[in-house]
Amino acid sequence: MMAVRVPKSLLLACWISLLLPLGQAVWLSIPKSGAKCVSEEIQNNIVVLADYTVVSEDGSHQIPLISCKVTSPYGNILHHLENVTNGQFAFTAFESGNYLACFWINDPHQGAGASINLEWKTGVAAKDWETIARKEKIDGVEVEFRKLEGAVEAIHENLLYLKGREADMREQSETTNARVAWFSIMSLGVCIVVSILQVWHLKRYFRKKKLI
Repeated sequence: MMAVRVPKSLLLACWISLLLPLGQAVWLSIPKSGAKCVSEEIQNNIVVLADYTVVSEDGSHQIPLISCKVTSPYGNILHHLENVTNGQFAFTAFESGNYLACFWINDPHQGAGASINLEWKTGVAAKDWETIARKEKIDGVEVEFRKLEGAVEAIHENLLYLKGREADMREQSETTNARVAWFSIMSLGVCIVVSILQVWHLKRYFRKKKLI
């Protein structure tokens, strides 16, 4: 029986495709009143793509209408739709921090609550690799290697981001420690001055009373 040899590059590409994140699919349960929000910390210059679809919780054919609003870490509105049952938003993060997506039912008297299927993709997972493969005329293995390259770059950028955050936190901690140290020294100096003044005042008082 003849053994079939599979190229190592193909095996590596298949293994890589299993390891690469393909995005996050989240089910959100929205109450009749109030909003349900999800957030994710995203770095600068990262592409975000998301799709959401509403499903009625009571199994009826009447799907509740919802509103969706996506805001940046500084409160800028990136996406806002009202009275919809599905939608999509895409943006490139120009601010590093937590991006917030909130959903709520427009009319709380529409029966039961609703569930939302939210598919949230960032970075490499947000790219349309099929279109890229058709335009650049590359095969499946090379596409997987492109994904790997993008994933490695994303990991490298994430490490640099975390390193910068760690440096900022260390600098802030050192500044706080220095302020606390100076405050302690000033407090000690004030206590010493107050003690000297108290001793001086008591000596003066006792001398006036001719007790010493």
